[in-house]
Amino acid sequence: MLRSEFEASLTADHPPEGVSVEIAALWWLCNHNWQKGHDLIDRAPGQDAAWVHALMHRMEGDQANARYWYSRAGREVGTSTIGQEVEDLLDYFMD
Repeated sequence: MLRSEFEASLTADHPPEGVSVEIAALWWLCNHNWQKGHDLIDRAPGQDAAWVHALMHRMEGDQANARYWYSRAGREVGTSTIGQEVEDLLDYFMD
C-alpha cells in the first residue's frame, strides 16, 4: 500500500481490505482508536507486529510492557517521540 493511499483511507469507517494486521492496527491508531489497534495487534505473530505492539504500550505509558515488546521485535526501546515512531512505522510498512 502506498502512503498516500493509506492517508486517503483514514476518512473511511474501517481500514482498507487486504492490508496487513500491522497496517490495520496503525490505521486504527491514526484514527484515534488505540483500543481497536491494540486488539488487532495483541496476538499477531512476528517481529513486525511486536514493534507495533511495543509502540502501543509505549503510548499507553506501560513502559515495562513496551520494553518486553521492543525486545520481542529485536529493537531498541523507542527513543524518538511517539509521533516520530508512528511515522517510522508507516514508512517501514508502506511502499
